[in-house]
Parts: sequence; C-alpha cells; structure tokens
Amino acid sequence: MVIEPKIPKEAEIPPTDFVIVGGTGDLALRKIFPALFHRFLDGQIPESCALIAAARNAIPKTEFLAQLRPFCDEVITQDNEADWDVFADRIQIIAFNVRTGEGASDIEEACMATTAIPRVFYFAVSPALFADACQTLERTGLKTDQTRLVVEKPMGHDLKSAEALDDSILEVFEERQIYRIDHYLGKETVQNLMALRFANSIFESLWSNAHIDHVQISVAEEVGVESRESYYDEFGALRDMVQNHLLQLLCLVAMEPPSKFVADQVRDEKLRVLRALSPITHDNFDSNVKLGQYEKGSVQATPVPSYADEVGRATGTETFAALRCEISNWRWSGVPFYLRTGKRLASRASEIVVTFKRPPHNIFENGVRGSEVMEPNRLVIRLQPNEGLKLCMTSKEPGPGGMRLFPASLNLSFNETFKTRLPEAYERLLMDVARGNQTLFMRSDEVEAAWAFIDPIVNEARKRKPEKYTAGSWGPVSSFELMAAHGHRWIEPEVHG
Repeated sequence: MVIEPKIPKEAEIPPTDFVIVGGTGDLALRKIFPALFHRFLDGQIPESCALIAAARNAIPKTEFLAQLRPFCDEVITQDNEADWDVFADRIQIIAFNVRTGEGASDIEEACMATTAIPRVFYFAVSPALFADACQTLERTGLKTDQTRLVVEKPMGHDLKSAEALDDSILEVFEERQIYRIDHYLGKETVQNLMALRFANSIFESLWSNAHIDHVQISVAEEVGVESRESYYDEFGALRDMVQNHLLQLLCLVAMEPPSKFVADQVRDEKLRVLRALSPITHDNFDSNVKLGQYEKGSVQATPVPSYADEVGRATGTETFAALRCEISNWRWSGVPFYLRTGKRLASRASEIVVTFKRPPHNIFENGVRGSEVMEPNRLVIRLQPNEGLKLCMTSKEPGPGGMRLFPASLNLSFNETFKTRLPEAYERLLMDVARGNQTLFMRSDEVEAAWAFIDPIVNEARKRKPEKYTAGSWGPVSSFELMAAHGHRWIEPEVHG
C-alpha cells in the first residue's frame, strides 16, 4: 500500500524569526538554510517569518545565494523555481559581531519588520563564542522571554568544560529556552522507535532482559576527517560520536516508558539510563573497549590515504571505537549493549539491531536451510542511508517437502511505503524549535551525565595506541573479538538504495 502523507494542521508552525549566527558558514549553507527551504516548499514557514544570516563578515547576497543554491538544487524544478526566488528574496544578510554587538540594531529592525513573536537564534559558530554571544544578545536586547537558543555540538570536551559551557549559557537563558541539537534524534526511524515501543504492545511486552539477548548500535562512515583535522584529532571517535549520537540512541532503546510524551518526562527517562550505565574504568577497559585508526585502503573502490597522512603526522587519535556497555537496572541487567562507530569503514550505514533470545528448546530436527543453527529473531532499525525497519524471523519453506525452515523477514522501507521525500533531521528539529517542543533536544543534565560516563573511557584510551585497520574494512580485528568473547557477532549493516 502506498501512503501519500500530507502535512497535518498541527504540523504548521507559528510565526517565528530565524536568526542564524554564523549564517554564511558551512553548517548554515549545507544544513540549516536548505532545511528551512524544504519546509518553506511544504508551506510550513509563514510569510511573516524573518530569515536572517548573521555573520561577522557579511558577504554580498548574490554571493551567498550562489553558495547556497547547490545545496537546494535537488528539490528545485521548473514547477517551483519561482518558490526558490521567493525564499531567496526573504533571506537577509546582516553583519553582526557576537563579541561587540555591532549589527544588533539591524537584526532588531529586521525582526521588528515582521509580526513574528518567537525568535530562534541558531549558534552555528564555535562553542568558544557561545558565552560572549549569549551576553551580547542580552546586552543588546535581542534576547527576550520568547527567544529560543539552538546550540550544536561539541558541548564541551569533557565534564568540566561542559559544565562551564552550560553555566555560561544558563547565566542568560533559562533551560526552557535552550535547544541542544543532536541531528540523529531528528531521523524518522529514531522517532519511530518510540512509536514502535510505546504504541505497540507486541514489542514493549518483549522489551527486557527476559526476551532480548543483546543490542547493537552501529554508526559507520565512509568519509575520513575531511576538513576537520584539528577538531577531530583533539576529539576522536569517543568524544565526537559516542558521547552524543550513540549514547542518545542507546537511551531511546533502553528508556522506560514516560507517563506522557512530553519533553521533560522523556528526558527524565533518558537521564535515568545514562546514570544507570555501569562505569568503564581502568580495571575493565580492555575487556569492554576496542579502539582503531584507519590505514590506507580503498572505500567503494576508491583509494584513500591513512589517517596519519590526512592529518600530516603520526597520532594516537582513535577513528574507530567499539564498546560493550551494561545498564544496571531491573529491565536490562545482563543484556550487553554494543556500540560501534568509525570512519573509512566499508559503507555509510547506521543501524540498531535488537537480537532476541532463541526459543528455549528447538523442536525442529532438520535445522534451517543453509545452516545447522536457527538464527534468533532480530529487529533491525535502519537509520541511514534508507530509513526503515526489518523483522528477521524463521518460517516454513513453502512446498510439500516437509517441515523445512528458512530465514525470512518483514521489511518496512519508509521511502517505498510513503513514496515521498522524507524530511531531513534538521528540518524536523527546526520545526520543533519553532513550536517550542524540546522532546528531541538534550537537557544540560543529560549532556553532563554522558560526559561523566565517557570521561574515564577517554582518559584510559589516551594511555593506549589504537589498533590499525584497513580503510574500507569494518574495523579492527579486536572489535570482532570483543563480540566473539561473549558468543556474539556484529550484524553488518545492509545498504539499501
């Protein structure tokens, strides 16, 4: 069945001004303004919304639009070319110095020219500027009770710096005004995970250590460090990916049902998961953490250099991390959660795989076609490149050949089912900010709890050299040994077109 979704009435946003600080930078051009354009095409951006690119060095608008256009071209057709012209005309480029406040009056004037009340300030700048920028917004009167602030990672580089960063923001803004964005939480499948669990008793009744054997969360990237050498060499995979994206996904899999689907109740449950994670320290590090760094190889038949060659020197930074985590609570005691992320891996793919326990007794003597062993049921939640769900089961092979079993699966591909373009994560999250919905955004205590778990791991990692792995592989040998030691194996992500 093909479903033709339409934007429901409740999805429309109220009039809101969007001010992108760092609005001519890479993030604004690649993600933020294209997301706003896509929502504009679907009629979610009212005419009264101001769209402002605020930057220290304002470039001519023609130059800005020439840089932005390629990131929007995929959805521009002859039929909507005029819509692009309208959207482009509404964007204002304003010179704004976040330290001195120069240009604040121009932003105020641009916002006052509309009937919008809430103002969204999106900090697409270095976190080193957050404190000054917050103080400037307050000093110049741009910050009001209706102002909402969106901040990107990195939110600190350890617990101490994260607390200091939060303190500097909270001096000016209340927690209800702050939206700490993690774009992974804006993916359709991630949001569907909560619907899958809490709207379907068939899954929630099985969602515990009584029925689940283990959980795998993989976020694999084909790319290397690209233009982020200095940042990545300081952070590595543990700080760049595990502390935020992977731990947030773990929380959504493991959290208890909130009494209501509202921001603070959902975030309370995620916080309880983070605080229940068993510590990984010096004593148990080697049996629970494996690190790697890519050497030269080929990714999708394209030769690529080693990490050391890309950054220009030998370094001990990990580009791959695999962790075995345990949650010390009633629901999950004894169920390992395996986290894996890395650069220059075999393919770009992100999946959550929930492996259920095998039946306590196998009554079928013939086994399963192609194998002596009956594979356990698995629920595969595909995050990218093609979002969807797959339930792996064992079924009878059709025909008169007796009770012959074979592996089968039920597949739900969102692209194939809905036959429409799925909104990107930034599109959903920006609309949530405009609506004042913080459910998919991290609270300060969540960020700090994640750092409290990761810091001891990072400290131990710095004492060790990461194992080398060939670019284009699925990571170092030790990551497979991590699974095998407990009778498990990685389920390699499937790449769907």
